[in-house]
Amino acid sequence: MKLKFQFVPILAALLAVVLLSLNLGRSRQVSSAEAAAPSEEEPQLPFHHGDASSDLAHATPIPTPTPEVTVPAGTELEVRMQSSLSSATASAGEHFEAVLQEPLVINGEVIAPNGTDVTGRVVAVRRSGRLHKPGYLRITLVSLNLKEQQMLLATSSFFVQGDPPRKRNWTLIGGATATLATGKKDVAIGVERHLTFRLTQPLVTHG
Repeated sequence: MKLKFQFVPILAALLAVVLLSLNLGRSRQVSSAEAAAPSEEEPQLPFHHGDASSDLAHATPIPTPTPEVTVPAGTELEVRMQSSLSSATASAGEHFEAVLQEPLVINGEVIAPNGTDVTGRVVAVRRSGRLHKPGYLRITLVSLNLKEQQMLLATSSFFVQGDPPRKRNWTLIGGATATLATGKKDVAIGVERHLTFRLTQPLVTHG
């Protein structure tokens, strides 16, 4: 009997060791789970991030501003008439059509090709009268159709006047080979005639 009682403390000690080991194992499992769990204070990252290159590919491109080109005052504009004018029928303020006969080139860059539409205006007109009142026309250019935009122009004027009735010919003032005599005293500018004007103010375009 004494021998049996001697094993009781040993068994109790072993049981205590086993229970302690079990408690330590559970504590380690809880600590590992808590370490693996995300902190409430830390922000949660999304599981999927969009591809930055894909976003850039679908982004709306920013248009590049078109540089301005200035056509200086004094530049010649040679045009070809697309309608006729006569001092006998024209009215002040009347518009007429023409096209560029030669391209408008600045520093090697073509600003407006030949054939570009141009609009002109009759500045002054007088029908021929009796004896000392021959007819005359004064015209100028007012706009240039550049890339479907009407660019306003300020140019020199072109003036032509007929001779007095006693002379059966006509006189050209301000140009050459661009007018026709109509009757004895009136003058006309015919279709396909070439006229040259000069810019009196710079023309600013967006090349």
